Amino acid sequence: MNNYIALIITFTLSMLFLRSMDYIAHRGWMDSKLSRKVIHIGTGPLFVLCWLLFRDTPDARWLAALVPFAITVQFALIGFGIIKDEASVQSMSRTGDPKEILRGPLFYGIMFVVLTLVYWKDSPIGIIALMMMCGGDGIADIVGRRVISAKLPWSSEKSIAGTVGVFAGGWLMSFAIIFIYILAGIFSAPITSYLLPITAIAIAGAVVESLHYKDIDNITMTLASALIGSLFF
Repeated sequence: MNNYIALIITFTLSMLFLRSMDYIAHRGWMDSKLSRKVIHIGTGPLFVLCWLLFRDTPDARWLAALVPFAITVQFALIGFGIIKDEASVQSMSRTGDPKEILRGPLFYGIMFVVLTLVYWKDSPIGIIALMMMCGGDGIADIVGRRVISAKLPWSSEKSIAGTVGVFAGGWLMSFAIIFIYILAGIFSAPITSYLLPITAIAIAGAVVESLHYKDIDNITMTLASALIGSLFF
């Protein structure tokens, strides 16, 4: 597919997903905390799967990175109050304060831009790190709030259930996307060769996410996952 057409499709699908979640949260059909995590979980896989639409040309990664870059700039403008978008604030903040978007959601977008440019489809490192951020960190909050379990000794705000959710969510999402990339012929190694690396990365991601670094775990966990991934690929 022509890369510019792929860019338009990727941007359109991403915005449709985000705006639909904004609408659902704004109408009160979904709790804002849950909608925030659904966006966190769903945006990443959708974007990474759209990479398959791009031809393998030098400009492909730069064009693809324009999508999270544009969305991240939008987040920043909303967070600073330059753009008034109550629906987005409702769906992406915990308390309705636009400045919250300048933390987790903004860091989320920055990580996507950076890892898209650095790794692209050349290595599974970026894909797995991004899926750990989406599936791991996103599912952790949902599981942690709904499953009663003991708190971690080293972090009073983190629970055992949430940490297990990080591992399981990140592992499953990484496995699923890598498997699709193998089926698409992007990666040639069998899926079994990815099991150990994904498991090691998921463990590392879960450990880092369990640490008490509020609002920056989108950065810390994702970078830790990429670092561990570099030991395998």
